[in-house]
Amino acid sequence: MASPSGNSSGSIQIQNSGSEENLQDLIDQRKRKRMESNRESARRSRMKKQKYLDDLTAQIVLLRYKNSHILTSLNLTTQDNIKMEAENLVIKAQIMELSQRLQSLNDILSFFKSNNPMFEDSQGCPGSYFCQQPIVASADMLYFDYIFG
Repeated sequence: MASPSGNSSGSIQIQNSGSEENLQDLIDQRKRKRMESNRESARRSRMKKQKYLDDLTAQIVLLRYKNSHILTSLNLTTQDNIKMEAENLVIKAQIMELSQRLQSLNDILSFFKSNNPMFEDSQGCPGSYFCQQPIVASADMLYFDYIFG
């Protein structure tokens, strides 16, 4: 006959082995959950990194586009500046030439006044036309005349 203590010892053994299996199952389940959680976290991390890289790539494209437009604008402005400088040199040369012509005309007028006494009025001044001051012109006047004349 079986003793009650033998039966209970066998049932404790069964409970222990069942309990160990449950414990092992619980550990395995937690391990699987942790692995799955780690995989999901790694997947989210990879997605976040990919989004960051995509954003950087889009930013690079945008900055290159803006840089291209800035360079184009700079080149156009530089060309306009070169044209304006050349035009400015031409205008300065024209001003010099016109200033020299004006000086020559003033010299001729002065010579004409001093060598033609018949144009003097009773006060010793030549005719009203010749009593005027020498012809004067400023660079602004010459430029205005060049542009609008």
